Amino acid sequence: MTSSRLAGKTAIVTGGGTGIGRAIAQLFAQEGAEVVVAGRTAAALQQTVEPFGGYVQLCDVTQEAQVDALFADTQKRFGRIDILINNAGASGPVSPLTSVDMGEWRDCIELNLFGALYCMRAAARIMSAQKSGSIVNMSSLMGLKGYPMRTAYCATKFAIIGITEALAREVGPDGVRVNALCPGAISGELMDRVIARRSEAEGKPPEQIIWENYTSVAALQRWVSPEEVAEAALFLASDASASITGDRLKVDAGRF
Repeated sequence: MTSSRLAGKTAIVTGGGTGIGRAIAQLFAQEGAEVVVAGRTAAALQQTVEPFGGYVQLCDVTQEAQVDALFADTQKRFGRIDILINNAGASGPVSPLTSVDMGEWRDCIELNLFGALYCMRAAARIMSAQKSGSIVNMSSLMGLKGYPMRTAYCATKFAIIGITEALAREVGPDGVRVNALCPGAISGELMDRVIARRSEAEGKPPEQIIWENYTSVAALQRWVSPEEVAEAALFLASDASASITGDRLKVDAGRF
């Protein structure tokens, strides 16, 4: 069921080739938006837009020039940018801090934090000039609570919350809203890789890792699906949340 809640709007979805990003891009297209899907893997991006004929742009968000080109090209094509789903990111190293690979730690910061910053800055410039827009930053439950062996990821996602609140105050007078989504454990390839690394590091079978850390601790005792996060992103991107800014929304099946 669709309701054309994004009719006439243009959206950029970074990290749109898989998982949450793909689900958001496809839902937004169903709701009437013109969607530009950005990422580093052309084949995955093409699979995302295949059902709705959206636009693909290769972009490594750690490269500021590529980010600026993404936003400039989108603005030139459509005349405006109404929505940014700031989703590109990686899980980072899964290791105790005492033995973590600091190169991997820095790589996580570059992608999850600086990549998100470059996109926020480009979007804020355009949206402030047009006096409207919605930026949805992808934080995490780990942006609200620290988790063992995930120090790099937690650091980036905590930072996203703070930047969201600060930027919301900066651009609010221009009619631009900035909010953060905080998903819990999402079923899919990314979590499969995290669980495999945790299983190896902790010496426990994957099934035990899943039950002890992800499903048994949730009130609903299940994973969250990418499509459920997409529905929350739609709410924050649409006029249904017109008076909400500087906030964070958990989508975590009740992992209090």
